[in-house]
Amino acid sequence: MFIDHAKVFVKAGDGGKGCQSIYRDKYTRKGIPDGGNGGRGADIIIRADRNLFTLLDFRYRRHFYGLHGGHGSSKKKRGKDAQAIIIRVPPGTIVKELKTDCVLRDLAKDQEEVLVARGGNGGLGNAHGYEATPAEQGEEKELLLDLKLIAEVGVVGFPNAGKSTLISAVSNARPLIAAYPFTTKSPTLGVVNSAGRGFVIADIPGLIAGSSTGRGLGDKFLRHVERTRVLVHLIDMSGFEGRDPLEDYKIINQELENYSKEVYGKPQIIAANKMDLAGALGNLARFKKIVKKKVYPISALKKEGLEELIEAISKKL
Repeated sequence: MFIDHAKVFVKAGDGGKGCQSIYRDKYTRKGIPDGGNGGRGADIIIRADRNLFTLLDFRYRRHFYGLHGGHGSSKKKRGKDAQAIIIRVPPGTIVKELKTDCVLRDLAKDQEEVLVARGGNGGLGNAHGYEATPAEQGEEKELLLDLKLIAEVGVVGFPNAGKSTLISAVSNARPLIAAYPFTTKSPTLGVVNSAGRGFVIADIPGLIAGSSTGRGLGDKFLRHVERTRVLVHLIDMSGFEGRDPLEDYKIINQELENYSKEVYGKPQIIAANKMDLAGALGNLARFKKIVKKKVYPISALKKEGLEELIEAISKKL
């Protein structure tokens, strides 16, 4: 299951207690303060891990608590520092503090990390010549983890335009494919190995009119193309379901513009899919008369025209 946002609560460890101790022996009647310091509480760190692809784990575990530092003891022995808690998330996760609505870090690269809650310092022992001091409390925060997929290429288009068929034909991804709209309910990543340049491609669930305002969960899907460098605009050129390819093209571009000027401004490659079906050639000729841009006719199902499309994507990247 693909989960792209989660709320978690983190509490760093408290510091260990400083020791109040007096050393005495038969030669030392007055006594010598020898209490050691307490250890530092556990920090909580969030780290990006390329082996993860979803925030599903945080649906079942939302609270993270660090251990307290070891307590000081006599003979000036210092308490042990508690080991940091490492929370692993997929690359592309934005860590935000809910209370302040402040972004702590955008973890875009593998092994990139951020300290989200600092462990408390240990209390001082009386070996310093003063009374032992109490330990500091560890920080606690409520965080929002927001995942935006990291892919160089995003495939956008209407439901049932053939996006899942395309990504399965050109990459190692194996999304669910069926002859009905909204088969894809979450983004799918695949790796394309081309002679010129390999790249990561994302299959974005189908968009419809009103997607930019949340209709059909479109706003939740569009957020995953924010990091892409190139968009492949896939159009069902056959009009098999009674839709007009030219109208589809205009609607998707309008939704991209309404959602974000930056997303709308990304380089687009237009791919005319389902060219093996009747009526596709006539629709393509009419489409080219109005849209004065390069169009790549393909059939994702029969794997026709894909080499030229992949080469065009590689050059654009």
